[in-house]
Amino acid sequence: MLKIEGDSLRYEMNWRENLGALARDPKSQITNLISVTRHQNPWTKEVLRGIRAPGTGFPFLIMLGTMLHLRGRDFCVIYKKRPVLVLEFNGERFKRWVIPETEENLAVIRSAKPQVSLPE
Repeated sequence: MLKIEGDSLRYEMNWRENLGALARDPKSQITNLISVTRHQNPWTKEVLRGIRAPGTGFPFLIMLGTMLHLRGRDFCVIYKKRPVLVLEFNGERFKRWVIPETEENLAVIRSAKPQVSLPE
Protein backbone atom coordinates (compact mmCIF):
# COMPACT_ATOMS: atom_id res chain seq x y z
CA MET A 1 0.00 0.00 0.00
CA LEU A 2 1.25 3.48 -0.86
CA LYS A 3 2.11 5.80 2.02
CA ILE A 4 3.17 9.44 2.20
CA GLU A 5 6.09 10.16 4.52
CA GLY A 6 6.86 13.87 4.49
CA ASP A 7 7.90 14.66 0.91
CA SER A 8 8.42 10.98 0.01
CA LEU A 9 6.20 8.26 -1.40
CA ARG A 10 6.75 4.71 -0.10
CA TYR A 11 5.16 1.43 -1.13
CA GLU A 12 4.75 -0.51 2.12
CA MET A 13 4.87 -4.29 1.80
CA ASN A 14 4.16 -6.93 4.40
CA TRP A 15 6.94 -9.25 5.55
CA ARG A 16 5.98 -11.97 3.03
CA GLU A 17 6.18 -9.52 0.14
CA ASN A 18 9.55 -8.22 1.40
CA LEU A 19 10.81 -11.79 1.54
CA GLY A 20 9.48 -12.64 -1.94
CA ALA A 21 10.81 -9.45 -3.48
CA LEU A 22 14.18 -9.87 -1.75
CA ALA A 23 13.97 -6.13 -1.13
CA ARG A 24 12.69 -3.53 1.27
CA ASP A 25 9.88 -1.09 0.66
CA PRO A 26 10.75 1.22 -2.27
CA LYS A 27 10.79 4.94 -1.53
CA SER A 28 10.84 7.96 -3.85
CA GLN A 29 10.47 11.72 -3.76
CA ILE A 30 6.92 12.83 -4.61
CA THR A 31 8.29 15.59 -6.84
CA ASN A 32 9.94 12.93 -9.06
CA LEU A 33 6.62 11.24 -9.91
CA ILE A 34 6.04 11.94 -13.61
CA SER A 35 2.99 9.89 -14.57
CA VAL A 36 0.55 7.21 -13.51
CA THR A 37 -1.05 4.76 -15.93
CA ARG A 38 -3.45 1.88 -15.46
CA HIS A 39 -3.15 -1.51 -17.12
CA GLN A 40 -5.85 -4.15 -17.03
CA ASN A 41 -3.44 -6.98 -17.86
CA PRO A 42 -0.07 -6.70 -16.09
CA TRP A 43 1.51 -9.63 -17.96
CA THR A 44 2.25 -7.74 -21.19
CA LYS A 45 5.56 -6.53 -22.62
CA GLU A 46 4.31 -2.97 -22.18
CA VAL A 47 4.14 -3.46 -18.40
CA LEU A 48 6.87 -6.01 -17.65
CA ARG A 49 10.20 -5.08 -19.19
CA GLY A 50 13.48 -7.00 -18.89
CA ILE A 51 14.37 -9.83 -16.57
CA ARG A 52 13.55 -10.43 -12.91
CA ALA A 53 16.58 -10.04 -10.69
CA PRO A 54 16.13 -10.39 -7.73
CA GLY A 55 12.67 -11.45 -6.72
CA THR A 56 10.00 -14.11 -7.08
CA GLY A 57 8.05 -14.80 -10.21
CA PHE A 58 5.61 -17.39 -11.50
CA PRO A 59 4.00 -16.27 -14.80
CA PHE A 60 0.35 -15.21 -14.50
CA LEU A 61 0.42 -15.87 -10.74
CA ILE A 62 2.88 -13.57 -8.93
CA MET A 63 5.74 -11.15 -9.62
CA LEU A 64 7.54 -9.56 -6.69
CA GLY A 65 10.82 -7.72 -7.00
CA THR A 66 13.05 -5.94 -9.44
CA MET A 67 12.92 -6.10 -13.23
CA LEU A 68 16.18 -5.08 -14.92
CA HIS A 69 16.02 -3.67 -18.45
CA LEU A 70 18.06 -1.47 -20.79
CA ARG A 71 16.48 1.77 -19.54
CA GLY A 72 16.94 0.96 -15.84
CA ARG A 73 14.99 -1.02 -13.29
CA ASP A 74 11.35 -1.36 -12.27
CA PHE A 75 9.88 -2.48 -8.97
CA CYS A 76 6.93 -4.87 -9.35
CA VAL A 77 4.19 -6.21 -7.10
CA ILE A 78 1.78 -8.14 -9.34
CA TYR A 79 -0.82 -10.72 -8.35
CA LYS A 80 -2.60 -12.90 -10.89
CA LYS A 81 -4.32 -10.88 -13.63
CA ARG A 82 -5.44 -8.05 -11.38
CA PRO A 83 -5.18 -4.49 -12.74
CA VAL A 84 -2.03 -2.53 -11.88
CA LEU A 85 -0.88 1.06 -11.69
CA VAL A 86 2.43 2.00 -13.28
CA LEU A 87 4.05 4.94 -11.52
CA GLU A 88 6.87 6.46 -13.56
CA PHE A 89 9.64 8.40 -11.83
CA ASN A 90 12.47 10.66 -12.94
CA GLY A 91 15.90 10.44 -11.32
CA GLU A 92 15.10 7.63 -8.86
CA ARG A 93 16.57 4.18 -8.24
CA PHE A 94 13.51 2.56 -9.82
CA LYS A 95 12.32 4.05 -13.12
CA ARG A 96 8.82 2.63 -12.54
CA TRP A 97 6.77 0.98 -9.83
CA VAL A 98 4.18 -1.57 -10.98
CA ILE A 99 1.76 -1.96 -8.07
CA PRO A 100 -1.79 -3.23 -7.52
CA GLU A 101 -4.57 -0.85 -8.45
CA THR A 102 -6.59 -0.21 -5.31
CA GLU A 103 -8.77 2.67 -4.17
CA GLU A 104 -6.31 3.30 -1.33
CA ASN A 105 -3.35 3.60 -3.71
CA LEU A 106 -5.30 5.92 -6.03
CA ALA A 107 -6.33 8.11 -3.07
CA VAL A 108 -2.71 8.44 -1.92
CA ILE A 109 -1.59 9.45 -5.43
CA ARG A 110 -4.40 12.03 -5.68
CA SER A 111 -3.42 13.57 -2.35
CA ALA A 112 0.34 13.44 -2.97
CA LYS A 113 0.40 14.83 -6.49
CA PRO A 114 -2.96 16.25 -7.62
CA GLN A 115 -1.52 17.63 -10.89
CA VAL A 116 -0.71 14.12 -12.18
CA SER A 117 -3.56 12.89 -14.35
CA LEU A 118 -4.94 9.60 -13.07
CA PRO A 119 -6.44 6.84 -15.17
CA GLU A 120 -10.21 6.53 -15.19
